[in-house]
Amino acid sequence: MAQLMTLAFTLSTADMVLVIVLGLVAGLLGGMLGVGGSVIMIPGLTWLFGTNQHLYQASAMIANVAVSVPAALRHFKAGAIVPEALKWMLPAALVSVLVGVWLSNLDAFQGTSGQVQLKRVFAALLVYVIYVNVRRLIKPRPAGSPLVGITPESGVTPPRCGVVGTVMGTIAGFLGVGGGAIAVPLQQVVVRLPLRSCIANSAAIICISAAVGAVYKNASLAATGATFKGDPIHWKTSLAIALMLAPSCILGGHLGAVLTHKLPNRVVRVAFILLMIVAALKMAELPGLAF
Repeated sequence: MAQLMTLAFTLSTADMVLVIVLGLVAGLLGGMLGVGGSVIMIPGLTWLFGTNQHLYQASAMIANVAVSVPAALRHFKAGAIVPEALKWMLPAALVSVLVGVWLSNLDAFQGTSGQVQLKRVFAALLVYVIYVNVRRLIKPRPAGSPLVGITPESGVTPPRCGVVGTVMGTIAGFLGVGGGAIAVPLQQVVVRLPLRSCIANSAAIICISAAVGAVYKNASLAATGATFKGDPIHWKTSLAIALMLAPSCILGGHLGAVLTHKLPNRVVRVAFILLMIVAALKMAELPGLAF
């Protein structure tokens, strides 16, 4: 709590309000689209406070739990989660998220230049997220298709689910994201589940995988040697930022999950795409482009 108070006093009122709003937007879109919220939080924190990729990833992994838990509970009540898929995806995601965090802590991604490279990998992920969402706008779900659950076309097998969990966990640990941005479309292609079940499954996995990844990432945070506002970063700094994001993340995650089952999300998806374009440009740090 002392670390949180110290951090709060170093931020302006406007910055604190922006962090709270950032948490709400991340929770809302994360809960609605099953992407965990890091694709909003990490670029947003970079815009607010400058480059500090390892710290923001550590904070976002904690906050992802706050986004995913209320969303997963809402999806569970709606009957959208597919346990037959989770029992194979979850173990694979838990092991691979640790591998992903280990990869992000390699020397190649330390220091100023290393963090820039990590940010550019993150920007590449955002470009993929943009592609997937544009594709969904152009090719919507066929009329009459089941909204949730296993269909005759589904391929819920251990190998297929294991592949999805492994890819999801590795990317989640490496980039500090929930992994849903990859897992949702991957489930649609590999496991062939309806979109809402893909979102629900991702939210359920993130509840646990984000917590496991956050413990490892935060425990190794001090070894990166980075600083925040002049002080060396460690898990207390990360936790303080996450606690500022968490309350509005929880509210946004709940509202987003409700909207998934209540409203058509075409307009929201367009807004999300535009936001991701701006975030990708910010994270890529292209020469001559600064904002």
